[in-house]
Formats: sequence, C-alpha cells, structure tokens
Amino acid sequence: MAHRVTTIDALGPGVFRKLRQELGVTAFGVNAIVLPPGTEWFNHFHHRQDELYFIHAGTAGFEVDGESFQLAPGGAVHVETTTPRRFWNAGDDDLVLLAIGGRDGYVERD
Repeated sequence: MAHRVTTIDALGPGVFRKLRQELGVTAFGVNAIVLPPGTEWFNHFHHRQDELYFIHAGTAGFEVDGESFQLAPGGAVHVETTTPRRFWNAGDDDLVLLAIGGRDGYVERD
C-alpha cells in the first residue's frame, strides 16, 4: 500500500503510541507520546539515532544536556544521538508530542 492513515486517538489509550508500526513506516522511527499533567518521560539518550520532538498540543518542559526550556504547540527541538534528554508536561492539559528518530543523515531534497 502506498499510504496509510490513522490518528493518535485511534492508536488507543496510553502514553506511548506507535505510529511507525500503525503506518508501516520503515525509513525512520515515529511515535506519539501523550503525557497527562504532572507526568514526565525519563532521562535517556540513544546510541544510534538523533531525535526530533514536535509539540502538537500542550506545553513541554525539556532538559537537554543540562539546559532547561519550554516549548508550546508548533515548537520543535532536535537532539543529537548520545545527548541526554528528558521532558515533562509543563502545563495543565495533556502534552501530545511526536518523537521522530533516524540515523545516517539526510537523503535527498527538502
């Protein structure tokens, strides 16, 4: 199939929602993360992939390599592979973000 369609809500409840599997993406990783108010994602890093976080809804607090900042809807941050990072819901509504991961660089044109 040349394309697949879904929604974050269609993936069911829970914090970690696997868009890559549902959509059949093989070129990169992509997941939705839904954090209720007052919750956070653990401090972590990756050995082999960079990540881009895109804020869809809510307010995200981030700590990346010792620097803290917040992002609102439409905000994005790129974090290189082995850089420590954590994020949390810094608002009063659900935080919904996309975590997109990949390695080996850019392939063609924008």
